Amino acid sequence: MVTSGNNYKDKVSQLISWGHWFSFFNIIAAMLLGTRYIEHSEWPETLLGQLYLGLSWVGHFGFLVFGFYILILFPASFLIPSQRLMRLFAVLVGTIGLTALLLDTHAYETLELHLSPLVWDLLLSGEKTELNARWQYLFIAVPAIFLMQLVLAEWIWRKLRKLTRKHVGVPIAMVFGLCFLSSHLIYIWADAKLYRPVTAQRSNFPLSYPMTAKSFMEKHGWLDRQEYTRRQAAQGIEESEHIRYPMSVLKFDDLGTRQNVLLIMVDSLRSDMVAPETMPYLSAFARQNLNFGNHYSADNTNDGGVFGLFYGLPGGYINSIRSEQTSPVLLDTLQKRGYQFGLFSGNGFEETIYTDAIFSNRLMPNDAATIHSDAQAIAAWKDWLAQQQRKTPWFSYLELTSVESFEEGGDYVPKFTPSLGNMQINPAEADTNVLLKNSYRNAAYHIDELLMDIFSQLVEQNVLDDTIVIVTANHGSEFNETGSNTWGAGSNYSQFQLKVPMIIHWPGMVPESVPRATSHLDLVPTLMESLLNTTTPSAQYSSGISLFDQDTSRRWVLAGDDRSIVVLQKNTTTVVDKYGNYRVYNQDYQLQSEGKPKLSTLMQVMHELKRFYQPEP
Repeated sequence: MVTSGNNYKDKVSQLISWGHWFSFFNIIAAMLLGTRYIEHSEWPETLLGQLYLGLSWVGHFGFLVFGFYILILFPASFLIPSQRLMRLFAVLVGTIGLTALLLDTHAYETLELHLSPLVWDLLLSGEKTELNARWQYLFIAVPAIFLMQLVLAEWIWRKLRKLTRKHVGVPIAMVFGLCFLSSHLIYIWADAKLYRPVTAQRSNFPLSYPMTAKSFMEKHGWLDRQEYTRRQAAQGIEESEHIRYPMSVLKFDDLGTRQNVLLIMVDSLRSDMVAPETMPYLSAFARQNLNFGNHYSADNTNDGGVFGLFYGLPGGYINSIRSEQTSPVLLDTLQKRGYQFGLFSGNGFEETIYTDAIFSNRLMPNDAATIHSDAQAIAAWKDWLAQQQRKTPWFSYLELTSVESFEEGGDYVPKFTPSLGNMQINPAEADTNVLLKNSYRNAAYHIDELLMDIFSQLVEQNVLDDTIVIVTANHGSEFNETGSNTWGAGSNYSQFQLKVPMIIHWPGMVPESVPRATSHLDLVPTLMESLLNTTTPSAQYSSGISLFDQDTSRRWVLAGDDRSIVVLQKNTTTVVDKYGNYRVYNQDYQLQSEGKPKLSTLMQVMHELKRFYQPEP
């Protein structure tokens, strides 16, 4: 048995030597627990990817445990004079560390997230759910871990002289060091080359931050940043997960109502513009039809908003859809029913989501690329409408872009002058915010006049009574109303960027103003059920529900993309990033320091974001 020396130096020397071996055996324990991450993660297909996995498994857990030793136990060896007390302290630290690692493996298996403020809050929330109950059962292992650490600490102390005489400490440290260094060097190369069998493992292990050197390589001319960005975007599409959309074969009662459909997308039009002063015609149209006044886009970007509207899926699936060039179920069904398609855009469909996915299987007009204004798009639409035969139903998509390009001006006479409250002010004295919003309102007023022309054309052609007309937007636009220095779209998930009009003229339906929360994801189920008469549940082809569903139990609406999950609830907006960090905002999009999402809600959202990736049973 090791006898403690009488002087301070001998005590510290023995404790440091003991601490090294205690850390080594805890590294082995951590590596064994770490196999759960490997089991749950995607297995790399290439030999280099498998080599990196092995090196990072050894090097990362070796560095992780030894790092905690250097930060905690090593200084404590100098501060705690009693050897027994020091060993007990080390046992407690080791127990806490392995318990946290055990909880992290379970979080990774169930939520695909590592321990983070969000996961800890969910774990300690006290909410009675099956997942929370299973997590609490893991704490039964704490006494066993403590006992194991206690036995290990005592055994190493008794065998310390024998272990020290083996002189294997330096070779062991070299093995862990070489594995750690090699794994990071491989990742630096893989990151520059976008070698996915390696880069896909970036977040497999907790507290894993592989080194990159893009700035260094760019500085020395070894990396072209623009080419790198282009290849990175392409890789995100090419290597996305396989999607099952729809999840089952669709079934129908009959051929449906055979009504025409006109879908008008007003880019960047936020819902509060639909007011008698700014858009009198659309405002009157909304009062005379179905007005969903609490409606949200699927995202705050062009691609994400349009994607959610046509597919009924959250933006997280967009890369998979693009990779497989999967056409929307709605358009496929319309095409099978013999619908004629008329597709028109004020900017010539410059957004790639149209050609990559939505209309990839449709016959785009030959002159689509020659259209550069809303007036030209409407003129082309009128010509097309005049040629349609009454016996053949049609689907027409008309995208109007004047609101989105309001800063460029247009060939229309401005209606509004800058004002502050009820007081008119000189444009030269107005600040940038007032001028921008005034220009935006003028563009919305111009669009309103174009919409009146469209509605009049439907009446002239005598097709309005047999045509479903939908007016909406891909997203809104902000003018720093949240006070967070955010403008336009794509900068936050406030109501100014997400809340958009959803106004529907449905022949035979009584006008109604609908106050409940609705989403772009709901349009596809609405048309599939009420126009095309499918009997297949909407969950098989969409994440939304029919706009005509009177169920008031809906507690949240989903938005966001592959980087952020956005949960919109009655008085809060929760934004969760892909690493599990979250922020909760109130209805004015002001950060709430005490806000926490419910575990049950988060689990439902996480399930919805993975449901269409599930393998065949």
